[in-house]
Amino acid sequence: MLGGMGLPARDTELVQIVDAALADAAERAGEWLACRMGCTPCCHGAFAINALDATRLREEMKRLRVADSALASEIERRARAWMEQHGSDFPGDRASGRLGQSEADRERFEEFANDAACPALDPATGRCDVYAARPMTCRVFGPPVRMGDGNALGHCELCFHGASEAEVQACEMAVPHEFEAELLSEVEDCGETVVAFALVR
Repeated sequence: MLGGMGLPARDTELVQIVDAALADAAERAGEWLACRMGCTPCCHGAFAINALDATRLREEMKRLRVADSALASEIERRARAWMEQHGSDFPGDRASGRLGQSEADRERFEEFANDAACPALDPATGRCDVYAARPMTCRVFGPPVRMGDGNALGHCELCFHGASEAEVQACEMAVPHEFEAELLSEVEDCGETVVAFALVR
């Protein structure tokens, strides 16, 4: 099973670094950063998560099954419904949840479940039910971050309305890609999956 070997010991440090960087960027951005609970456009559409993200989500689900079994059951229900609706088009191995790596698989993923709500999203409140364990993509979405080759600076399209390019640059969020890659190298199976597969047993 993808990401099933447990988290590296320093994953907590990675999460703390990213969360501190987000808090710092948010403080600099002020009202330009529109991200709030209930603002959910970024919670729609499938995206790839790595083995660290998947394992972190699985560990959170283990915790929830003990601490709040009703919530865990509801999250799993939504995840299974998501898989039932979109699984036949999944560009990878449905048994393991591992995304395919061929060019054809990657092309299929571009059009896969683009409008589907994340199964971790509570549709009634707009809250992420696994917020503390959310993937890195979710943790860095909103503020300006370096994309692709590192030359382009991107941010949520709902944020930074009226800000100049210089003002946007001044709010850039530092993302510890190298540290994440180092930890990922410690994971036996470092393939990618999507959130729904990580939320079920």
